[in-house]
Amino acid sequence: MGQLTIYIDNDIEKKVNSMVKKSGMSKSKWVAELIRDKTANSWPDSVIQLAGAWKDIPTAEDIRKNMGRDADREKI
Repeated sequence: MGQLTIYIDNDIEKKVNSMVKKSGMSKSKWVAELIRDKTANSWPDSVIQLAGAWKDIPTAEDIRKNMGRDADREKI
């Protein structure tokens, strides 16, 4: 497991300590979770679970059905 040393000013340290205390985690685990969240390359579960949640939002096909036909593309 890697180790990381960082230098932060007093104001940030106070904020970190406050957040760590509220979280109930160790400072090391809290920082690791923060880094994991900030470096994630996928949507959080809370966002993924929203898929399909709004039943009254029209589909792309519904929005486009009265727009008419697109012009043909130019030939190269």
